[in-house]
Amino acid sequence: MRPGWRGAWHGVRPTERLCHVTGAVLVLSGLAHLVVFAVDGGPWDGPVTFGLSFGLTLIAITWVTSYLRVGTRLRSALLVVFAADCVVEVGGITLQAWRRVPSHLNMETGFDTAVSMTLAVGGGVLVVLLTVFAVASFQNRPTGPLGMPLALRSGFAILLVALASGAAMIARGVVLTRTGHQEAAYHSTAPLKPLHGVSLHAVLVLPALAWLLSHTPWSDRTRQRVIQAAVGCYAAAVLGAGVWAALTW
Repeated sequence: MRPGWRGAWHGVRPTERLCHVTGAVLVLSGLAHLVVFAVDGGPWDGPVTFGLSFGLTLIAITWVTSYLRVGTRLRSALLVVFAADCVVEVGGITLQAWRRVPSHLNMETGFDTAVSMTLAVGGGVLVVLLTVFAVASFQNRPTGPLGMPLALRSGFAILLVALASGAAMIARGVVLTRTGHQEAAYHSTAPLKPLHGVSLHAVLVLPALAWLLSHTPWSDRTRQRVIQAAVGCYAAAVLGAGVWAALTW
């Protein structure tokens, strides 16, 4: 590791370091399962997708919240809970994948119900934590380079769409399961998955673009226009996924 990178790493707060390492482990878990299932066959949309998604999201949230005007202790506490919840979610999904049974909305046995409900509660915790960060981004103007406030606020606003679509998938699936339509519950989430997936990572993509633009020689006006165009394109993609979900729901 280069001295500059080593110094930067040691300058990171312990909580942030923990979250970055945990996120990296989750990403590596997803990649490991990608290799295993490529050889042996398996649910590609289980440990692979969720390991990569949760790992990247944890790393992204840890990074972008450093630009929010949130108390250090409060932010650290929220990040620790968020990291633990990400581990629980990926762990439960991975466990059920190795058992060759669905992880979400699976209430066919007592054990499956316990895992499914744990994941549902964990999802609720994620919604609360990320909503707190989203509200904080709008209460006080975020810091950072030119374009970062717009990128952060837009990213969190779009993330709320992901949270809402995820909650809708769980709610509809639970209703179908409780009314005796277990198989229908498994398939009920399909219309909202594209919307959920597209909107989930805006909070990483848009701030990352703002950070990259801050290292270019472009004028402030040009960088601001690029960020605005990127936000518009991302919003259009989310709108398109939302229309498709409404038509196929």
